[in-house]
Amino acid sequence: MAETAAPATSFENNLSHRVSPAAQLRAAFETGSVRGAVELGEIAFLTMVGLRVDRNSDAGQRVASVTGGLPAASGGVSGTGDTSVLWLGPEEFLVVAPTEAHESLGGDLIQALREALADGEGQVVDLSANRTTFELSGPRSRAVLEKGCSLDLHPRALLAGTALSTEIGNIPVVLWKTGEESFRLFPRASFADFLGRWLLDAMREYASPEVP
Repeated sequence: MAETAAPATSFENNLSHRVSPAAQLRAAFETGSVRGAVELGEIAFLTMVGLRVDRNSDAGQRVASVTGGLPAASGGVSGTGDTSVLWLGPEEFLVVAPTEAHESLGGDLIQALREALADGEGQVVDLSANRTTFELSGPRSRAVLEKGCSLDLHPRALLAGTALSTEIGNIPVVLWKTGEESFRLFPRASFADFLGRWLLDAMREYASPEVP
């Protein structure tokens, strides 16, 4: 007797109808990645929340209790568990959390942030559809980014755990160095295709067997 498949959950149903901004490049990312040198992929549908709040105010302290802290200066990243908060400005932050934290999938992060802000001065805005996430990793990842980024990306200047607003290939992004050889890039969804193709082109030389 054939087994009956379990009915799809609302989580699965919601995800099945979503198309990521760089979905058309998935195969190109796989074939263009060079194992042992540099690899590129899209992390689709992360929950992202824009925060505007004075971190030293009562509202800021309440919000910080939800996120695990708010960074104090440019480049700072704080948070707890799977939730990270990136500094964008003196009173502006980007919260990055797993897909399932979104309220459309049963998550409560955004509602918790709104409740923490309460009637305090500031904003909590769902930006999950505003950006996508590219992950670039490998020993050649910095060299790829240096082809189109004016920041000093040398490890002595950009430490792991630092996030800064910049441009890559003339595309505005938030660049987060997540490890010694790994970066996350957050371009706006409308620029994802262009930036993805730019990164693939910048990676191409490392596919050559002549490159050490």
